[in-house]
Amino acid sequence: MSKLHKKEMREDKLVTLWYEGLAVVDKFRKQFIIGAIAFVVVVASVVGYTFYNKSQNEKAAALLSKVTPVYDSGAYLDAIEGRPNQQIIGLKKLVADFGGTNEGETAKILLANSYYFLGKIDEALKAYEDYSGDVDLLQAASYAGAAGCYEAKNELEKAAELYIKAAGVSKNVPQNPQYLLFAGINYVELNQKDKAKELFNQIKTEYSKSMVVRDLDRYMAMVE
Repeated sequence: MSKLHKKEMREDKLVTLWYEGLAVVDKFRKQFIIGAIAFVVVVASVVGYTFYNKSQNEKAAALLSKVTPVYDSGAYLDAIEGRPNQQIIGLKKLVADFGGTNEGETAKILLANSYYFLGKIDEALKAYEDYSGDVDLLQAASYAGAAGCYEAKNELEKAAELYIKAAGVSKNVPQNPQYLLFAGINYVELNQKDKAKELFNQIKTEYSKSMVVRDLDRYMAMVE
C-alpha cells in the first residue's frame, strides 16, 4: 500500500470515528446518582456539583453542534479558532472551557483531527494524547490518531504499538481490524515480518467477517 493511500484511508477513518463517536457519547452520557448522605451540607454540595456538570455538558453540546458543520465543510482552521461573526466558538476554546465533560472530550478528538488534517502534527498529537474520556470508541480513536501522528513523524514502531493499543481497548470497536492492519503494515515497513504476520493472522482469526480480510492475502504475501 502506498503511503498516500494509507494516509487517505486513515483520514477517512478519522472522519467516520467522529460520527460514530457522537452516537456512542450520547448513548453513554454520564449519569450522576446522589446517594443518601447524613450531612445536609454534603448533600447540597454534591447535588450542586452534579447539576453544574450536567449544565456544563449541555452548554458544551450546544456549542459543539454549532461548530460541527464548520468542521464537516473542511474549514479546519475556522473549526479550531471559531467564527466570532457567526457566534461560533472554536474547538480550541470549547476544549479549554469544557474539557472533562463528555462533550468537551468529544470536541478534543475533533480538535485533534482538525490539527492533523492541517498538517499540524505536534498539536494533533498533544490533543489526541490529552483525551481523558471514558468512551471506548473515542479512547481507541485517540490512540489511533496518535499513531497516525507518529507515522507522520516516521516513528513507525511507536505508531504500530499505538494501533495495537487502540485495537485492545474493546472488542466492540468496529475499527479494530483496520487498526491491526495499519500496525502490521508499519511492521512490514520496519522489516519486522514476524510481528506483521502475527497481526495479519489475528485479523483472519478474530475478524474473519471484516472487509479488511478481503485484501489481507496481498499483505500476507509480503511476510511469507
